Amino acid sequence: MNILGVDPLLAGDIGLAVTLIVLLKVVVTFALLLVSVLFMVWFERKIHADMSNRLGPNRAGPFGLFQTLADGIKFFFKEDLLPDRADKRVFILAPFLSLVPAFLVFSVIPIGGNFSEEKQGAVRLFGHDTFLQLADPPIGVLLILACSSIAVYGVMLAGWSSGSKYPLLGSVRASAQMVSYEAALGMSVVAVVLLAGSLSTHDIVMSQAGEGFWGVFPHWNLIVTGFVPFAIFLIAGTAEMNRPPFDLVEAEQELVGGFHTEYSSIRFALFFLAEFMNTVTMSAIIVTLFLGGPAGPTFFGPDWMWGPLWFLAKLFIFLFLFVLFRTTLPRFRYDQLMDLGWKVLIPLSLGWLLLLATINIARDEEWNIYLVVGIGFVVLVGAYALLTAAMRTAELRRDELEGVSD
Repeated sequence: MNILGVDPLLAGDIGLAVTLIVLLKVVVTFALLLVSVLFMVWFERKIHADMSNRLGPNRAGPFGLFQTLADGIKFFFKEDLLPDRADKRVFILAPFLSLVPAFLVFSVIPIGGNFSEEKQGAVRLFGHDTFLQLADPPIGVLLILACSSIAVYGVMLAGWSSGSKYPLLGSVRASAQMVSYEAALGMSVVAVVLLAGSLSTHDIVMSQAGEGFWGVFPHWNLIVTGFVPFAIFLIAGTAEMNRPPFDLVEAEQELVGGFHTEYSSIRFALFFLAEFMNTVTMSAIIVTLFLGGPAGPTFFGPDWMWGPLWFLAKLFIFLFLFVLFRTTLPRFRYDQLMDLGWKVLIPLSLGWLLLLATINIARDEEWNIYLVVGIGFVVLVGAYALLTAAMRTAELRRDELEGVSD
């Protein structure tokens, strides 16, 4: 059973009560994610409108809260088009390959619990101890990375199966972009796993719970890893989600509408839903890996109540941050986007990961930690200088060859 999960609910015999609790957690997780996506669409429209001196949704329901629901109903009744040159089976399957991984990722996210030394994140539910997350497999982080990689196939197959060159160009660009940033994102996650000593999302949250440094600063991986992996993960995650300023996958002036140009009705709605769902799940992942998830102090009332409140508060910060990116930052050129991924984020994430690993070894071997950190920074600066010199030399040679050809 430990292979399937380490939730105390699954530690003993699995009877009818345990099965019903698991089904309840499935329904609640599914409902929470859908409601959060509906809220996210309305929230992004409202914030974007406020920053653009517009009203935003204000007709359907109070403050326009039902506007997203009205749009969903509209998509259901719109005509569903299927291009003549499309590969019909792949064309129909592609939206689900983008949507389903987002659901699977959210299933391993802890959204509550008492993360004290006594409770270890467990809560009492109908006479059984359980975690407030749908599943806690020992390889939860690997599941997150695998699902984020699967989403690439949905984008690529959507463009290829449409039978049109513009969606194909958009899907090729999306695949290259997502693969480029997957490496940097993965190495920033490895830095967290290295310090937590576990691939379980629950264990990662537990490693960040407690009083923290000097009883003032929390023991978040944001601080423990030195902020750099967090910054890399935030940038790489934004690029992988194809959100501004990295939304070149659907650059209207270049590709009409991107990989989903030929989609309409409910199938287009699935891509639209997947984009905003990925925003929620990516924010939840950042909160879990770097900001302690639902772990936080309790003040009054039931101790289990504060976990979801802390999680929602942290989640809201990043949802607002992603909207802020959309409203304020100009879109990158594609060459700038790829340069940032391959020439900056990947070398930086690799170098910082090696530095953290060296510090861990130094701590275990009882070496002089200050000397190790100093030497490590010198090596990183030297490696950066060599990399910059190599790229500069390559640019000069390319300019020379272009000059000769002209």
